[in-house]
Amino acid sequence: MTEQRDSRFKDGLPDYLIRNTTFRQMQIFEAVARLGSFTRAAEELFLTQPTVSTQLKKMTDVMGLPLLDQSSRQIKPTEAGEELYRAVRRIFDSLSDLDTRIAALKGLQHGRLRLGVITTAKYFAPEILGDFWREYPGVDISLKVTNRNRIIERIQNNEDDLYILGQPPDKEFNLAAYPFAPNPMVVIAGKDHPLYQESSISLERLAEEPFISREVGSGIRDTTMKRFAEHGLSPNIRMDLGSNEAIKHAVIGGLGVAILSLHTLVLDGADGPLGVLDVEGFPIARTWYLAHPKDKELSPMAQTFLDFARASEPVISERMRSLYAQFSARHKSIATTK
Repeated sequence: MTEQRDSRFKDGLPDYLIRNTTFRQMQIFEAVARLGSFTRAAEELFLTQPTVSTQLKKMTDVMGLPLLDQSSRQIKPTEAGEELYRAVRRIFDSLSDLDTRIAALKGLQHGRLRLGVITTAKYFAPEILGDFWREYPGVDISLKVTNRNRIIERIQNNEDDLYILGQPPDKEFNLAAYPFAPNPMVVIAGKDHPLYQESSISLERLAEEPFISREVGSGIRDTTMKRFAEHGLSPNIRMDLGSNEAIKHAVIGGLGVAILSLHTLVLDGADGPLGVLDVEGFPIARTWYLAHPKDKELSPMAQTFLDFARASEPVISERMRSLYAQFSARHKSIATTK
Protein backbone atom coordinates (compact mmCIF):
# COMPACT_ATOMS: atom_id res chain seq x y z
CA MET A 1 0.00 0.00 0.00
CA THR A 2 2.86 2.34 0.88
CA GLU A 3 4.64 1.57 -2.39
CA GLN A 4 1.45 2.23 -4.33
CA ARG A 5 0.97 5.58 -2.60
CA ASP A 6 4.58 6.53 -3.19
CA SER A 7 4.19 5.82 -6.90
CA ARG A 8 1.26 8.23 -7.04
CA PHE A 9 3.11 11.02 -5.25
CA LYS A 10 6.23 12.12 -7.05
CA ASP A 11 8.46 14.50 -5.10
CA GLY A 12 5.61 15.15 -2.67
CA LEU A 13 3.15 16.05 -5.47
CA PRO A 14 -0.10 14.14 -6.19
CA ASP A 15 1.02 13.02 -9.62
CA TYR A 16 -2.23 11.16 -10.37
CA LEU A 17 -4.24 14.36 -9.80
CA ILE A 18 -1.90 16.48 -11.91
CA ARG A 19 -2.14 14.03 -14.80
CA ASN A 20 -5.85 13.31 -14.63
CA THR A 21 -7.58 16.52 -13.54
CA THR A 22 -7.74 20.04 -14.93
CA PHE A 23 -8.29 23.47 -13.44
CA ARG A 24 -11.54 23.66 -15.41
CA GLN A 25 -12.82 20.52 -13.70
CA MET A 26 -11.88 22.01 -10.33
CA GLN A 27 -13.70 25.21 -11.25
CA ILE A 28 -16.82 23.28 -12.26
CA PHE A 29 -16.79 21.22 -9.06
CA GLU A 30 -16.28 24.32 -6.93
CA ALA A 31 -19.24 26.07 -8.59
CA VAL A 32 -21.60 23.09 -8.19
CA ALA A 33 -20.59 22.54 -4.55
CA ARG A 34 -20.97 26.24 -3.74
CA LEU A 35 -24.25 26.81 -5.61
CA GLY A 36 -25.82 23.42 -4.89
CA SER A 37 -27.05 23.16 -8.46
CA PHE A 38 -25.77 21.87 -11.80
CA THR A 39 -27.97 24.37 -13.63
CA ARG A 40 -26.77 27.42 -11.73
CA ALA A 41 -23.14 26.31 -12.07
CA ALA A 42 -23.57 25.89 -15.83
CA GLU A 43 -25.12 29.37 -16.09
CA GLU A 44 -22.36 30.98 -14.04
CA LEU A 45 -19.58 29.33 -16.08
CA PHE A 46 -21.35 29.71 -19.46
CA LEU A 47 -21.35 25.95 -20.03
CA THR A 48 -24.03 23.44 -20.94
CA GLN A 49 -25.39 21.24 -18.17
CA PRO A 50 -24.20 18.02 -19.91
CA THR A 51 -20.66 19.44 -19.99
CA VAL A 52 -20.83 20.14 -16.26
CA SER A 53 -22.07 16.60 -15.56
CA THR A 54 -19.42 14.99 -17.78
CA GLN A 55 -16.53 16.89 -16.20
CA LEU A 56 -17.74 16.13 -12.69
CA LYS A 57 -17.98 12.43 -13.50
CA LYS A 58 -14.37 12.48 -14.70
CA MET A 59 -13.25 14.12 -11.48
CA THR A 60 -15.25 11.66 -9.39
CA ASP A 61 -13.61 8.75 -11.24
CA VAL A 62 -10.17 10.18 -10.53
CA MET A 63 -10.88 10.70 -6.82
CA GLY A 64 -12.39 7.23 -6.47
CA LEU A 65 -15.15 8.39 -4.10
CA PRO A 66 -18.55 10.08 -4.53
CA LEU A 67 -18.10 13.85 -4.32
CA LEU A 68 -21.71 15.05 -4.38
CA ASP A 69 -24.82 13.90 -2.55
CA GLN A 70 -27.79 14.29 -4.90
CA SER A 71 -30.36 12.47 -2.76
CA SER A 72 -31.97 15.69 -1.51
CA ARG A 73 -33.41 18.64 -3.43
CA GLN A 74 -30.22 20.67 -3.09
CA ILE A 75 -26.93 19.08 -4.10
CA LYS A 76 -24.42 18.94 -1.25
CA PRO A 77 -20.79 17.77 -1.10
CA THR A 78 -20.10 14.40 0.50
CA GLU A 79 -17.38 14.14 3.14
CA ALA A 80 -14.84 13.57 0.36
CA GLY A 81 -16.41 16.43 -1.57
CA GLU A 82 -15.99 18.78 1.41
CA GLU A 83 -12.30 17.92 1.58
CA LEU A 84 -11.91 18.51 -2.16
CA TYR A 85 -13.87 21.79 -1.98
CA ARG A 86 -11.58 23.18 0.74
CA ALA A 87 -8.49 22.11 -1.21
CA VAL A 88 -9.77 23.67 -4.45
CA ARG A 89 -10.63 26.93 -2.66
CA ARG A 90 -7.09 27.09 -1.26
CA ILE A 91 -5.67 26.53 -4.75
CA PHE A 92 -7.86 29.27 -6.26
CA ASP A 93 -7.07 31.69 -3.43
CA SER A 94 -3.35 31.06 -3.94
CA LEU A 95 -3.66 31.68 -7.67
CA SER A 96 -5.59 34.88 -6.98
CA ASP A 97 -2.84 36.04 -4.63
CA LEU A 98 -0.26 35.19 -7.29
CA ASP A 99 -2.22 37.23 -9.84
CA THR A 100 -2.25 40.15 -7.41
CA ARG A 101 1.52 39.96 -6.80
CA ILE A 102 2.31 39.67 -10.51
CA ALA A 103 0.05 42.66 -11.24
CA ALA A 104 1.87 44.66 -8.56
CA LEU A 105 5.21 43.85 -10.22
CA LYS A 106 3.84 45.00 -13.57
CA GLY A 107 2.44 48.20 -12.12
CA LEU A 108 -1.10 49.57 -12.33
CA GLN A 109 -1.23 49.41 -16.11
CA HIS A 110 -1.94 45.67 -15.82
CA GLY A 111 -3.88 43.52 -13.41
CA ARG A 112 -7.30 42.14 -12.63
CA LEU A 113 -10.31 43.67 -10.89
CA ARG A 114 -13.19 41.48 -9.72
CA LEU A 115 -16.31 43.41 -8.75
CA GLY A 116 -19.53 41.94 -7.34
CA VAL A 117 -22.51 44.32 -7.40
CA ILE A 118 -26.09 44.23 -6.21
CA THR A 119 -28.65 44.15 -9.03
CA THR A 120 -29.68 47.81 -8.97
CA ALA A 121 -26.04 48.91 -9.19
CA LYS A 122 -25.90 47.57 -12.76
CA TYR A 123 -27.44 50.87 -13.86
CA PHE A 124 -24.33 52.88 -12.96
CA ALA A 125 -21.45 50.49 -12.18
CA PRO A 126 -20.58 49.99 -15.88
CA GLU A 127 -20.20 53.77 -16.30
CA ILE A 128 -17.71 53.98 -13.42
CA LEU A 129 -15.87 50.94 -14.76
CA GLY A 130 -15.78 52.51 -18.23
CA ASP A 131 -14.23 55.70 -16.84
CA PHE A 132 -11.76 53.63 -14.83
CA TRP A 133 -10.83 51.44 -17.79
CA ARG A 134 -10.09 54.52 -19.91
CA GLU A 135 -7.43 55.49 -17.37
CA TYR A 136 -6.13 51.94 -16.92
CA PRO A 137 -6.79 50.17 -20.24
CA GLY A 138 -4.62 47.19 -19.32
CA VAL A 139 -6.90 46.08 -16.48
CA ASP A 140 -8.92 42.88 -16.86
CA ILE A 141 -12.35 43.64 -15.34
CA SER A 142 -14.81 41.01 -14.13
CA LEU A 143 -18.28 42.32 -13.17
CA LYS A 144 -20.78 39.99 -11.49
CA VAL A 145 -24.32 41.38 -11.09
CA THR A 146 -26.68 39.43 -8.83
CA ASN A 147 -29.17 39.71 -5.99
CA ARG A 148 -28.34 40.39 -2.35
CA ASN A 149 -28.39 36.74 -1.26
CA ARG A 150 -25.90 35.73 -3.94
CA ILE A 151 -23.68 38.74 -3.13
CA ILE A 152 -23.59 37.54 0.49
CA GLU A 153 -22.56 34.07 -0.74
CA ARG A 154 -19.81 35.61 -2.87
CA ILE A 155 -18.57 37.61 0.13
CA GLN A 156 -18.47 34.49 2.27
CA ASN A 157 -16.55 32.62 -0.43
CA ASN A 158 -14.15 35.54 -1.06
CA GLU A 159 -14.93 35.50 -4.78
CA ASP A 160 -14.36 39.19 -5.60
CA ASP A 161 -12.07 42.09 -4.74
CA LEU A 162 -14.82 44.60 -3.95
CA TYR A 163 -18.60 44.68 -3.61
CA ILE A 164 -21.17 47.41 -4.25
CA LEU A 165 -24.04 47.21 -1.75
CA GLY A 166 -27.23 49.25 -1.48
CA GLN A 167 -27.30 49.34 2.32
CA PRO A 168 -24.73 49.05 5.14
CA PRO A 169 -23.53 45.46 5.40
CA ASP A 170 -24.51 43.37 8.40
CA LYS A 171 -21.92 43.41 11.19
CA GLU A 172 -21.47 39.64 11.21
CA PHE A 173 -19.78 39.78 7.81
CA ASN A 174 -16.94 41.88 9.26
CA LEU A 175 -16.72 44.16 6.22
CA ALA A 176 -15.00 47.46 5.70
CA ALA A 177 -17.59 49.66 3.98
CA TYR A 178 -17.13 53.04 2.29
CA PRO A 179 -20.10 55.25 1.29
CA PHE A 180 -19.36 56.61 -2.16
CA ALA A 181 -22.51 57.65 -4.05
CA PRO A 182 -26.16 58.67 -3.52
CA ASN A 183 -28.93 56.14 -4.17
CA PRO A 184 -32.22 58.09 -3.96
CA MET A 185 -35.43 56.04 -3.81
CA VAL A 186 -38.47 57.41 -5.66
CA VAL A 187 -42.10 56.43 -6.22
CA ILE A 188 -42.82 55.62 -9.86
CA ALA A 189 -46.05 55.21 -11.83
CA GLY A 190 -47.17 55.19 -15.42
CA LYS A 191 -47.81 58.67 -16.80
CA ASP A 192 -51.47 57.78 -17.28
CA HIS A 193 -51.87 56.98 -13.59
CA PRO A 194 -54.28 59.38 -11.79
CA LEU A 195 -51.71 60.17 -9.08
CA TYR A 196 -49.21 61.38 -11.67
CA GLN A 197 -51.15 64.64 -11.97
CA GLU A 198 -51.30 65.14 -8.20
CA SER A 199 -48.87 67.09 -5.99
CA SER A 200 -47.78 66.55 -2.37
CA ILE A 201 -49.33 63.09 -2.19
CA SER A 202 -49.53 61.83 1.41
CA LEU A 203 -48.10 58.48 2.40
CA GLU A 204 -51.55 57.51 3.66
CA ARG A 205 -52.97 58.09 0.18
CA LEU A 206 -50.11 56.20 -1.42
CA ALA A 207 -50.72 53.20 0.88
CA GLU A 208 -54.12 52.73 -0.76
CA GLU A 209 -52.53 52.02 -4.14
CA PRO A 210 -51.56 48.49 -5.24
CA PHE A 211 -47.79 48.12 -5.07
CA ILE A 212 -45.37 46.18 -7.24
CA SER A 213 -42.45 45.24 -5.01
CA ARG A 214 -39.11 43.46 -5.06
CA GLU A 215 -38.90 40.09 -3.33
CA VAL A 216 -38.70 39.70 0.45
CA GLY A 217 -35.13 40.25 1.65
CA SER A 218 -34.14 42.82 -0.98
CA GLY A 219 -32.82 46.19 0.15
CA ILE A 220 -35.50 48.05 -1.82
CA ARG A 221 -38.26 46.01 -0.17
CA ASP A 222 -36.76 46.61 3.30
CA THR A 223 -36.58 50.36 2.67
CA THR A 224 -40.18 50.47 1.44
CA MET A 225 -41.56 48.56 4.43
CA LYS A 226 -39.54 50.64 6.89
CA ARG A 227 -40.78 53.96 5.48
CA PHE A 228 -44.43 52.91 5.75
CA ALA A 229 -43.93 51.36 9.20
CA GLU A 230 -42.49 54.66 10.47
CA HIS A 231 -45.95 56.15 9.86
CA GLY A 232 -47.91 53.19 11.18
CA LEU A 233 -48.83 52.10 7.66
CA SER A 234 -48.40 49.04 5.49
CA PRO A 235 -48.23 49.15 1.68
CA ASN A 236 -50.83 47.28 -0.34
CA ILE A 237 -48.48 44.88 -2.11
CA ARG A 238 -50.16 43.29 -5.11
CA MET A 239 -47.19 41.50 -6.63
CA ASP A 240 -43.57 40.53 -5.86
CA LEU A 241 -41.14 40.51 -8.76
CA GLY A 242 -37.49 39.51 -8.84
CA SER A 243 -36.05 42.26 -11.02
CA ASN A 244 -36.29 46.02 -11.40
CA GLU A 245 -36.99 45.73 -15.12
CA ALA A 246 -39.93 43.41 -14.49
CA ILE A 247 -41.30 45.90 -11.94
CA LYS A 248 -40.99 48.78 -14.41
CA HIS A 249 -42.87 46.82 -17.08
CA ALA A 250 -45.61 45.94 -14.56
CA VAL A 251 -45.94 49.61 -13.61
CA ILE A 252 -46.11 50.66 -17.26
CA GLY A 253 -48.81 48.01 -17.71
CA GLY A 254 -50.94 49.70 -15.06
CA LEU A 255 -50.65 46.98 -12.41
CA GLY A 256 -49.63 49.39 -9.67
CA VAL A 257 -47.00 51.82 -8.41
CA ALA A 258 -43.52 51.00 -7.11
CA ILE A 259 -40.59 52.36 -5.15
CA LEU A 260 -37.27 51.99 -6.94
CA SER A 261 -33.86 53.58 -7.07
CA LEU A 262 -33.69 56.65 -9.30
CA HIS A 263 -30.72 54.95 -10.97
CA THR A 264 -33.13 52.46 -12.57
CA LEU A 265 -34.63 55.32 -14.62
CA VAL A 266 -31.39 56.59 -16.15
CA LEU A 267 -31.91 54.87 -19.51
CA ASP A 268 -35.66 55.67 -19.65
CA GLY A 269 -35.21 59.36 -18.88
CA ALA A 270 -37.95 61.87 -18.09
CA ASP A 271 -39.40 61.49 -21.59
CA GLY A 272 -39.98 57.77 -21.10
CA PRO A 273 -43.23 56.02 -20.13
CA LEU A 274 -42.57 56.20 -16.38
CA GLY A 275 -43.06 59.20 -14.13
CA VAL A 276 -41.88 60.05 -10.61
CA LEU A 277 -44.72 60.82 -8.21
CA ASP A 278 -44.61 63.85 -5.92
CA VAL A 279 -44.96 62.06 -2.57
CA GLU A 280 -44.31 63.67 0.80
CA GLY A 281 -41.06 62.39 2.31
CA PHE A 282 -39.59 61.33 -1.02
CA PRO A 283 -37.01 60.81 -2.40
CA ILE A 284 -35.65 58.60 0.37
CA ALA A 285 -31.94 59.33 0.70
CA ARG A 286 -29.90 56.13 0.54
CA THR A 287 -26.23 55.53 -0.19
CA TRP A 288 -24.18 53.09 -2.21
CA TYR A 289 -21.34 51.36 -0.38
CA LEU A 290 -18.13 49.81 -1.61
CA ALA A 291 -17.10 46.98 0.70
CA HIS A 292 -14.54 44.25 1.25
CA PRO A 293 -13.67 41.89 4.12
CA LYS A 294 -11.70 43.76 6.78
CA ASP A 295 -8.95 41.14 6.84
CA LYS A 296 -8.54 41.19 3.04
CA GLU A 297 -5.47 42.93 1.67
CA LEU A 298 -6.56 44.75 -1.46
CA SER A 299 -4.49 44.45 -4.59
CA PRO A 300 -3.02 47.70 -5.92
CA MET A 301 -5.62 47.62 -8.70
CA ALA A 302 -8.54 47.11 -6.29
CA GLN A 303 -7.29 49.90 -4.01
CA THR A 304 -6.92 52.21 -6.98
CA PHE A 305 -10.47 51.48 -8.12
CA LEU A 306 -11.79 52.03 -4.58
CA ASP A 307 -10.14 55.46 -4.48
CA PHE A 308 -11.33 56.23 -8.03
CA ALA A 309 -14.96 55.32 -7.25
CA ARG A 310 -15.04 57.36 -4.06
CA ALA A 311 -13.65 60.35 -5.94
CA SER A 312 -16.49 59.95 -8.48
CA GLU A 313 -19.14 60.86 -5.88
CA PRO A 314 -19.59 64.49 -7.07
CA VAL A 315 -20.17 63.33 -10.65
CA ILE A 316 -22.74 60.71 -9.65
CA SER A 317 -24.49 63.12 -7.28
CA GLU A 318 -24.81 65.78 -9.96
CA ARG A 319 -26.14 63.20 -12.42
CA MET A 320 -28.86 62.18 -9.92
CA ARG A 321 -29.79 65.80 -9.13
CA SER A 322 -30.09 66.58 -12.82
CA LEU A 323 -32.20 63.50 -13.55
CA TYR A 324 -34.57 64.15 -10.65
CA ALA A 325 -34.93 67.79 -11.75
CA GLN A 326 -35.92 66.60 -15.23
CA PHE A 327 -38.62 64.30 -13.84
CA SER A 328 -39.87 67.06 -11.53
CA ALA A 329 -40.04 69.58 -14.37
CA ARG A 330 -41.94 67.14 -16.57
CA HIS A 331 -44.39 66.43 -13.71
CA LYS A 332 -44.99 70.14 -13.08
CA SER A 333 -45.67 70.79 -16.74
CA ILE A 334 -48.33 68.05 -16.72
CA ALA A 335 -49.83 69.28 -13.44
CA THR A 336 -50.16 72.88 -14.63
CA THR A 337 -52.02 71.84 -17.77
CA LYS A 338 -54.49 69.67 -15.83
